[in-house]
Amino acid sequence: MTEAIRGFWVASATPLAAGGSVDAAKLAAHAKQLFGKGVDGVVLFGTTGEGTSFNVTERVTTIEALLKAGIAPERMGIGGGFPAIADSIALSRAVLGLGLRHVLVLPPYFDRGVTPEGVEDAFAAIIDGVADDRLRAYLYHIPQVSGVAIPTGVAANLRKRYGKVVAGLKDSSGDFKQFQAFRAAAPELAITVGNEADIARAVAAGGAGTICGMANIVPELVKGMLDGKDIETRMQAAIDVVLKTPSFLPTLKAILAAQTGDAGWLRVRPPLRALSDGAAFKRQLDELMAPAIA
Repeated sequence: MTEAIRGFWVASATPLAAGGSVDAAKLAAHAKQLFGKGVDGVVLFGTTGEGTSFNVTERVTTIEALLKAGIAPERMGIGGGFPAIADSIALSRAVLGLGLRHVLVLPPYFDRGVTPEGVEDAFAAIIDGVADDRLRAYLYHIPQVSGVAIPTGVAANLRKRYGKVVAGLKDSSGDFKQFQAFRAAAPELAITVGNEADIARAVAAGGAGTICGMANIVPELVKGMLDGKDIETRMQAAIDVVLKTPSFLPTLKAILAAQTGDAGWLRVRPPLRALSDGAAFKRQLDELMAPAIA
């Protein structure tokens, strides 16, 4: 069984049923469709998956459904960040009992004045509370969203304290110098990037691969980046199609709805508001995808 997330992983969007619950059947089908395009695994309930909108029970129930649908546990990771440390512990223990090992953990958020020592204490409390060597924890650095950065020294200290239990770090800062700083401070960590435009340079600099959201809608471009194709300009243009809109997640889901012909993908949880149509965004992406990646 893999010790760390490496290669091509997707931060999966979360499809919803009419009542707002997770549409697990659609999520399983989405994962299988991505696997058919060269994806190694999916991370559920991260930022792209509206993770902070789902409680422990909902996340665990979804994992159980995906396992029943034939998704292998080693091909799944889960967002495990909560304001309450006890919830992160409970989720991690539950998914470990189901055969999953990969848990992405946010630093404590809401308190923007937390010290580096406090960040380290929070991660340590989760790991000590889980108390299971099967756990493979990934520190999730996305300060522009969470409001709390993971200092490089904290990442290095946690790896020294817990060894392979702290398996990696996901850098979604979009700052390549930050990625380089993590690599220098904690070279033993499997560091993935969330910014798709950085994939090729990150892998060349010793990165472990990517866990990214754009792969939900343009997996071919992400695969091309991982394969070293000279398509960074096309990748950035695709990113801009989604990011230059009022809200990333409703736009991404609207594109999925247009690509699949399934309006159910439009659904989001509050406080997000659904878009009515993603056809125009899909057309822009289609233009970027032609000609095919050689």
